[in-house]
Amino acid sequence: MFLHTHPYPPFLFPEATKLIVGTLPPPRFTSREMKKGDVDFCYGSRDGQLWPILDRIFDLGLVYETTREAIEQRKHFLFKRRIGICDIVEGAVRERVDASDLGMQNIQLRDLVRILQTYPNVDTLLFTGGNSKNGPEYFFRKHLKDYGLQLQTVSSEVPRIHRFVLPSENDRVIKTVSLTAPSGAANRAVGSLASYKKMKDVIPDFNTVDFRVLQYAPFF
Repeated sequence: MFLHTHPYPPFLFPEATKLIVGTLPPPRFTSREMKKGDVDFCYGSRDGQLWPILDRIFDLGLVYETTREAIEQRKHFLFKRRIGICDIVEGAVRERVDASDLGMQNIQLRDLVRILQTYPNVDTLLFTGGNSKNGPEYFFRKHLKDYGLQLQTVSSEVPRIHRFVLPSENDRVIKTVSLTAPSGAANRAVGSLASYKKMKDVIPDFNTVDFRVLQYAPFF
């Protein structure tokens, strides 16, 4: 059994208005056995697509290597855009050492509601995945139930948008956006979407990363 604990604390600061919410980075980040091209930071896997997508949207000129420069580039972007990162899973147990969300067992969640209460400027959660089992939206829905809260649908089109009211002096409304996961494993799901097929018919070279760039841009 492999104890897969999150290697990074939440990246949070008082000015943040949005939070990126995922699950766990690949196990090699926990065991500190990173590969060439990995960045020692949130979503730093060389196989992940979040930073390449943001790189394209904002023309960041990011480097993809295990260096301090690579980390600082990403932090600078997040501070500038007032975006924090707070994955919802603190740790889990795995029988197989892989990055599958379905492979997580005995899952320990971070108390994201309490974190939101501590950072009152956050008004949007950007889930890097949807409501499939062990996805970030799936876990967040379970977490809200512990507080007697639930998501209300704003839009059922991909990316699905919800809202919930966080009880406070002014009953704070927080929006959630369930983005298509920035991983190769989600490419099959992207390829089955009618909106993707329509774009592919018009632009034959259109691919699944192009689709995510168009989807992510309005929310970042």
